Amino acid sequence: MDNIMPEDLVTDCHVLVIGSGGAGCRAALEASQYGETVLLSRTLTGKGGCTIMAEGGYNAVLSEDDSTGLHLEDTMRGGAYLNDPKLAETLVIESPDRFRDLAAWGSVFDVDGDCVPAQRPFGGQRFSRTCYAGDRSGHEMIATLTEQIRNTGIKQVQETSAIDLLMDGRRVAGAITLDGNGNLGAITADATILATGGGTRCYDISTNCAAGTGDGFALGYRAGATLIDMEMVQFHPTGAVYPPDSRGRLITEAVRGEGGVLKNNLGERFMERYDPERMELSTRDVVSRSIATEILEGRGSEHGGVYLDVTHLPAAEIERRLPIMLEQFLQFGVDIRVQPMEVAPTAHHLMGGLKITPDAATTLPGLYACGEVTGGIHGANRLGGNALADTQVFGKRAGESAGKSPVFAISVDIKEVLATEAARCEAYCNGTITPHEITRELKRTMWENAGIFRTKTDLKRAEATINRLQNLVPKATTRRMLNECCTVTNMLTVARLIVHGALLREESRGAHVRQDIKQDWTPADSPFGHTVQSLFGTSIEDKRGTA
Repeated sequence: MDNIMPEDLVTDCHVLVIGSGGAGCRAALEASQYGETVLLSRTLTGKGGCTIMAEGGYNAVLSEDDSTGLHLEDTMRGGAYLNDPKLAETLVIESPDRFRDLAAWGSVFDVDGDCVPAQRPFGGQRFSRTCYAGDRSGHEMIATLTEQIRNTGIKQVQETSAIDLLMDGRRVAGAITLDGNGNLGAITADATILATGGGTRCYDISTNCAAGTGDGFALGYRAGATLIDMEMVQFHPTGAVYPPDSRGRLITEAVRGEGGVLKNNLGERFMERYDPERMELSTRDVVSRSIATEILEGRGSEHGGVYLDVTHLPAAEIERRLPIMLEQFLQFGVDIRVQPMEVAPTAHHLMGGLKITPDAATTLPGLYACGEVTGGIHGANRLGGNALADTQVFGKRAGESAGKSPVFAISVDIKEVLATEAARCEAYCNGTITPHEITRELKRTMWENAGIFRTKTDLKRAEATINRLQNLVPKATTRRMLNECCTVTNMLTVARLIVHGALLREESRGAHVRQDIKQDWTPADSPFGHTVQSLFGTSIEDKRGTA
């Protein structure tokens, strides 16, 4: 496998942004005001990641009846009080201004009769504070951000992956890259921003796109960064289960926000049993467990889900407010105006990730992070609508912090680093098993043993499988397959972090449920804080003085 390392291989810039979803694009726009900025994307700018797929909306306090204090209370309560209070406060205070940025740049969100932004109710929130563009809110945001990028001098490097962070001692000085043809390269930078999105593709059923493989978590971990709360995996309550071609596809929370109701095979509106006050607009962790319980106890639908029904709503309202949902299901032969959808929980969002400060700095000098790759903002359970706000609030903060970084004279021997990476690629060429085979087994064991309900026995089973798979060497039969080998290696790292975090947290909290543990505390008075994982050790914060 020749020419893995071409001669002309090093690019230099002031700020390198890895990831081109909502957070990465916003970070690049901000950083570009301070110096030369490179936006690195493993797909095409704005085409990968979850932002473009996000349908529901963007949380912002815009009504005089609402307040950022109430938004913060809802966010902390929804996150089972595991949120970093300073990060959560930053989110709710700054999200309205970042929404106004989008509007000023041309984003077209729905408005009410008085031409002010329309806001719909979302789960776990006392006010209708979710701004939306029908059920294509993320698409509207990405279209706006990429248009802004085209009007700047930001250099875009597309269809190229960061396979490792470039280290100069303990300082991050850029990244090692691998393009679609299997050629290695390097981008050096005074500051680097990870905005690589989520990682729930390590589960068998996931809403994430193909790029949701957790690369940023793994890159940060291997470089020595600290990660927190990786066990906190949000299972979205409503992923499609039928027809089979739609399996796992996200059914936006906007469906319930617009009045959709959940029913079991007995026709019961079963959320009355689990949260009679909030019903379908309870928090996502509660709704997911409720649906899973109905299915496990034999009250599920024909194809192993429950029914999400909007047939009681006027057809014109469905057509106007949920056009993408209507169109998607019509393609599968289901008309949601007259037929219920069949839904079940699906792996959706990682609340844990790289530990950051309010200025988006990680624990490594020269490295910043924003978006889903970070931890602490959403605690143990994310409120719907807070993620899109997160991308803009902390995308801006990461870009500004990185942009203000001083010029750094790199001293590492890049050719030596690239030679090491080339050896890694050569090892993949001589591997023994296809990446697909490893991925298939990993997804199955994570779904079966580290899902909504967890026990130590199941988690240990998952851990043993992951350890065995990590000892295998994925095989690249062509240079184009090198990226797949790097990706599956990252997926295994993310899965191991999730499982280790779940074993560390011996309590049920938010999205993390340990069926084998009894506890006499509520989330508000839990003795435990964050789980902490890095190359230097693992622990859980314990207010009782032990860890």
